[in-house]
Amino acid sequence: MKTMQKIGGGRFEVEMQVCGSGDPLLYLHGAGGLVGVDPFLEELGKDFKVIAPHLPGYGDSTGGELIEDVVDASLFYHQLMDDLGIASAYVVGHSMGGMLAAELAAVDVHRVKKLVLVCPAGFWRDETPIPDFFAMDLSDLAANLFHDPKSPLAQMFTAIPEDAERLAEMYVERTKRLTQASKFLWPIPDRGLNKRAWRIAAPTLLLWGASDRLIPPVYAQEFTSRIKQAQTQTIKEAGHMVMYEQPEAFVKAVRGFLKA
Repeated sequence: MKTMQKIGGGRFEVEMQVCGSGDPLLYLHGAGGLVGVDPFLEELGKDFKVIAPHLPGYGDSTGGELIEDVVDASLFYHQLMDDLGIASAYVVGHSMGGMLAAELAAVDVHRVKKLVLVCPAGFWRDETPIPDFFAMDLSDLAANLFHDPKSPLAQMFTAIPEDAERLAEMYVERTKRLTQASKFLWPIPDRGLNKRAWRIAAPTLLLWGASDRLIPPVYAQEFTSRIKQAQTQTIKEAGHMVMYEQPEAFVKAVRGFLKA
């Protein structure tokens, strides 16, 4: 169910997907945002109350100009939880959202019960550089995001609308989203998490698509070396968009970790 929520005394108006019931699970999307058809959220909603906000600057959420860096983003999510009356929650973050989820958990160690970081950004290895996806065309993007870039799923994600009006809307939305994401990821996704990750106290799962070519699985080592209670799991035949390519395996891994 799509809802709109005023946050921070009206400084933000946030579009959220909410489903299910039970203990709260906050899902933080990646640089591409939510796509509107996210069946893995519905599946997780069978065990948790899933709250998936669009970061301001994405979808219909407003107030993006008030978020300039990872600290602003972390405080925004803390305010969101305050205004929703959520003292603590399970937090799952994908890619850019994984980096912001880690920042959220580092700022207040009591806020996150358990943490799942899915192909997260946040670190940089000179020997394994992350490609500049801001400069990629759609075909290059598919090759870096998906295990099989020629699959119907990958083609759907990177299809160019034939209708001129829809094409213009797509590029306007894509530009808006990437402009916001660039505050956290460009030119490199190193915003000081390496100085703060040691504070994360929540049990943490690093979940990676084995074929991720955007942020390769070797980056899991950067997280496990800094987070005390961290473990790693990979999912076969999945790339960076693991929750869309292998939704059943993704939900099983997340549910199993959070319920353990």
